[in-house]
Amino acid sequence: MQASGRNAGLGLALVSAFAFGGSGVAAKPLIEAGLDPLHMVWLRVAGAALVLSPLAWRHRDLVLRRPALLAGFGLVAVAGVQAFYFASLSRIPVGVALLLEYLGPALLLGYIRFVQRKPVTRGAAAGAAVAVVGLACVVEIWAGLSLDLLGVLFGLAAACCQAFYFVFADQGADGDDAPDPLGVIAYGMLVGALVMTVIARPWEIDWQVLGGDASVGGTMVPAPVLLAWVVLVATVFAYLTGVVSVRRLSPQVAGVVAFLEAVVATVFAWILLGEHLSTWQIVGGGLVLGGAFIAQSSRPAPPAPAVAERSVPGRETATVGKG
Repeated sequence: MQASGRNAGLGLALVSAFAFGGSGVAAKPLIEAGLDPLHMVWLRVAGAALVLSPLAWRHRDLVLRRPALLAGFGLVAVAGVQAFYFASLSRIPVGVALLLEYLGPALLLGYIRFVQRKPVTRGAAAGAAVAVVGLACVVEIWAGLSLDLLGVLFGLAAACCQAFYFVFADQGADGDDAPDPLGVIAYGMLVGALVMTVIARPWEIDWQVLGGDASVGGTMVPAPVLLAWVVLVATVFAYLTGVVSVRRLSPQVAGVVAFLEAVVATVFAWILLGEHLSTWQIVGGGLVLGGAFIAQSSRPAPPAPAVAERSVPGRETATVGKG
């Protein structure tokens, strides 16, 4: 991969992490104002599906070309992550649920290595390990060690769904008939909205909450403005930049950079919502940043001489892969 393409991918991955991480500071005030968490998720996904519906129509050929990819992205990468995470939240502490969900990038490395039987760079593996330790500090996992087995299983299910987000995002990226990521995301949101409709029962939403204001760090902000941020920035923009970054980098590297989402969410909550950061959380944030740096700076191993000799000029990078 060219350095410029890799740098662009890294930049998009960082932007995506910031966009995803900013969802909590807008969603939490709405929830505290009286909106049910599952209803918040439905509004997020359904709103994104509505915004992206013109792209779905533009790429309607994908329904026949890649139906399994669209269904998988919607069921797993959109609805699955949200549903299992909130199911986990209902039974175990928030910090532990968040840590379990963000084991997804680590599980992704195992999937790539042992299921797809592709090499995993040492940098990506080391970066993931450092980031997991850092994330444990960020969420202060020791503050909630009395765990519910079903809650843990739900959290691990959310992690598996998050891992497959990166797998689906990279699906077919190297082929001549690669599906347009805009179309994949648009249909993924449509499928996710349909699934979340069954789970969240949006007909029970308290619409009066969305007609008023919500407090963000003591400042009253119109609820529609907060909802627009969640839908447009923390969902549509975050998914678009995230999927493109996976194709510019690789699932394993982009997955480790995604650990920054939890750090961004914590820092935003500190700045905008006045939630105090402890020393351990600051240390953990530094470890997550270090892990992401280690992962993104890794380079794939050079191709074997025998393979290189039989390759046509310009094909060596394709032989190695996207890492």
